Amino acid sequence: MEWNLGVEMRGEYRRMELARAAMKLVRDIMLCKPGENLVITYDTCIDERVVHALTEAAYTIETVPTVIYYPTAEGFYADPPQPVADAIAAADVWIELTYASIMHGPAYRRAVDENGARYICATGLDTEMLVNCIGKVNIDKVIELGEYFKYRLEKAQDIHLLSKEGMDLRGSMGGRKVRHSGIKASEKGYPVMLTGQTSWCPVEESIEGRLVFDGAVFPPDTLGVLRDKICIDFKEGRVVDVTGGAEAEIYKNWLYSFDDPNMLRLAHYSQGFNPGVRKVTGRIVEDERVFGCMEFGIGSQGIKIGGAHWSAASHSDGTVLRPTIILDGEKLEEDGVFVDETARKICAELGVAGY
Repeated sequence: MEWNLGVEMRGEYRRMELARAAMKLVRDIMLCKPGENLVITYDTCIDERVVHALTEAAYTIETVPTVIYYPTAEGFYADPPQPVADAIAAADVWIELTYASIMHGPAYRRAVDENGARYICATGLDTEMLVNCIGKVNIDKVIELGEYFKYRLEKAQDIHLLSKEGMDLRGSMGGRKVRHSGIKASEKGYPVMLTGQTSWCPVEESIEGRLVFDGAVFPPDTLGVLRDKICIDFKEGRVVDVTGGAEAEIYKNWLYSFDDPNMLRLAHYSQGFNPGVRKVTGRIVEDERVFGCMEFGIGSQGIKIGGAHWSAASHSDGTVLRPTIILDGEKLEEDGVFVDETARKICAELGVAGY
């Protein structure tokens, strides 16, 4: 159901639905237990109704919640102030809501990689996202679908991506593993993301062809939902040209403005398959989970993806709304619709067979 903005901004908007979704995130996804320390970090861009709902859910199940609020940092990635870094380093569980993500920085590495916090990157999570992407979703069934995609992708050698907007991108999986990020936080030090995403990177030097963003891009924050497509040509996994209209020019200038060769590297491929997301909104964490989409990262690459990893000045994500995915000559998805028999069966059980 869609509401106008005036209704959405009321403080009591979907209050019961929000409470249920918050409990699912805290108890069923982050697996918080009585006596554990949960740290929730958020900045001045975040919907505080989400913060309050998560805090109340944690306290209800006798997890100890600590909430940290600070100014929104400049730039998409930013290490937090030292008191924040010290708090997350002591957390059993960390829910990051901040708009300017801490992920991959020194404070994150200390908290997650060294101290083993169970962490979820939920940057920009608002009321709508929490209710639609978690509260309304059969989490276990979406995880089952993601595990099947992981299995199919890891079996493949060659991956060929097409779209009617002109995408034609090839790569070799080379035996690489696929990260199913939208799972439950059952393992210390293993970061999870919002439900409905797998991520991987083919052998970097094998990536050749054209990627075409036609959904949303962020950053730069001057883009968001795209009005026109952005075409990006790759040679051996590196950007060699960006073409299109005015938005493509903005994106090209942003990439090259850092004067950092690693900002021109294709960092990861991702699938989106959260049944609570059917269209782009400009909120990239939600946009990259549109059911049936693909999402690609350019710039910095974390070690958890499983391929090569490197640091860059920043990182950008963009989406392709109706891709065709061909694995070793066999179609997994065609024009945004999963055609694989097993995938279609799970989609039917999710109630999205006719998407």
